[in-house]
Amino acid sequence: MGNDSIQQSLKLFIVLSRAHRSMNDVVNKYIAKQGLNPTEFAVLELLYHKGEQPLQQIGGKILLASGSITYVVDKLEQKEFLERIACKNDRRVTFAKITEKGKTFIESIFPDHEKKIDDIMNVLTSEEKEMATELIKKIGYNALDQEQK
Repeated sequence: MGNDSIQQSLKLFIVLSRAHRSMNDVVNKYIAKQGLNPTEFAVLELLYHKGEQPLQQIGGKILLASGSITYVVDKLEQKEFLERIACKNDRRVTFAKITEKGKTFIESIFPDHEKKIDDIMNVLTSEEKEMATELIKKIGYNALDQEQK
């Protein structure tokens, strides 16, 4: 079982990695055409769907190093897609909040973004998507468990 299992695991790892890269390439090209980089889009999408967020917590939610958040927030603020709001209770905390211009922008591009993702995934049936989701989640949770050992 040992060597065959290892070979299968390596193959699956490579296939998943390549699929992920291919999907990201398609989606990121679309986002770039809209004048954003993937990180800017992720921050804007987060603020649109989840409401205002403390700057300190954005990085963890979109998997970005905290040092880069300030730069990304600056760029989105220059485009007037978000604004910084000081926390009334704690001067050390600043929130990022999407502006009306930011909302209008994300609403204008999001349907095409969703469609691109659906076009990629629609090679699978509904049942296959569900199965793939569960299987990939299982791998992800196991990876987290391994990391904590």
